[in-house]
Amino acid sequence: MPVLRAIRERFAREKPLQGMRMSACLHITAETANLARTLVAGGADLLLCASNPLSTQDDVAAALVHEFGIPTFAIKGEDDVSYYRHIAAALQHQPNVTMDDGADLVSAMIFIALDRLDDLHPEVRSWAATLSPAQRQQVAARVCASMEETTTGVIRLRAMQNDGVLKLPVIAVNDAQTKHFFDNRYGTGQSTIDGILRATDILLAGRQVVVCGYGWCGKGVALRARGMGAHVIVTEVDPIRALEAAMDGFQVMPIAEAAPRGDLFITVTGDIHVIRKEHFQLMKDGAMLCNSGHFNHELALDDLAALARSTTKDVKPFVDEFTLPDGRRLYVLGEGRLINLAAAHGHPASVMDMSFAAQALATEWAVRHKGTLEHKVHNVPKEVDEFVARLKLQTMGIQIDTLTDEQAKYLQSWELGT
Repeated sequence: MPVLRAIRERFAREKPLQGMRMSACLHITAETANLARTLVAGGADLLLCASNPLSTQDDVAAALVHEFGIPTFAIKGEDDVSYYRHIAAALQHQPNVTMDDGADLVSAMIFIALDRLDDLHPEVRSWAATLSPAQRQQVAARVCASMEETTTGVIRLRAMQNDGVLKLPVIAVNDAQTKHFFDNRYGTGQSTIDGILRATDILLAGRQVVVCGYGWCGKGVALRARGMGAHVIVTEVDPIRALEAAMDGFQVMPIAEAAPRGDLFITVTGDIHVIRKEHFQLMKDGAMLCNSGHFNHELALDDLAALARSTTKDVKPFVDEFTLPDGRRLYVLGEGRLINLAAAHGHPASVMDMSFAAQALATEWAVRHKGTLEHKVHNVPKEVDEFVARLKLQTMGIQIDTLTDEQAKYLQSWELGT
């Protein structure tokens, strides 16, 4: 991760995060560990917790604690009680900067600030209940900014903003071009297929693969599946994206039409119950389902469990079998959680290099502007995005042109025409 390494070296000299208490709710992977080391090098007092129960690499979590002294609350396969106990620990750290991958940390702070304790998990609620009303307000008020890493989180945060309840500034790191163009398309595309193959050992060539959603993640997954010889069907609700998928050469149809055809279903929408009861009932024997969106509710697994006459956990690692009353078997991979992190190692480090470089620099920018940012979702500054891209090109040994003075002037003028 040469871009992040260069930033870490500068952070170690300049200490731009000195005095900042940080809590980060992220996937605890080797790549995240390099981000954590960079933040600490910058002077941050950092605590980490997991943003997904199945994405933690336990050896990395242990190394963060024992080798680098970074408090890390994460266990692969942790249950809901442990997950939210770790969220509570992140809040108890009293951060004035946070990072999120899915907005669980910020949403907890907002519920506390709104005094909506009944909406919190009991592990967080029991701690929040010990605070006075004034202290509850401070949980969010002391945060000068939060960084959000994923599409699902940005969707939740924009909803908070629209409802007028967002109590702190948020930087949508996910929407940086060096993040969603590359991390979402190339990283998710490759790592999703990697997770599926590790869990199932199937041959994709000749299979009917249904990709639900044609955003940046869906584009990457569809392209990689087609590259391995699969026949790819795309389902969408957005007419522009559906048209783009059709123009890219994919079959496009409703999920109800795709359900009886698919051998493998992959959801990447960021929405809820994309595949549900009426679709499970149409699927062929042996169909496999997985999710590469942030939360596991893209697949309506309660519907599937209610339909099944029997369920067998772990017929092989990360594969659960659901047998329907007529004998058809459907297979859910990675418990419906992020398949690329549940059954594989997530994105390649070279892709996360850009995403986490943007995270680190966005954090530096937010701290530099603390007290001046509106309580809304902010875009990553263009200069940060372009700096990351240029530094990445340098590490790849790629050079590009620069505008001449004449060209720069022309692009800023209107007088010249035909």
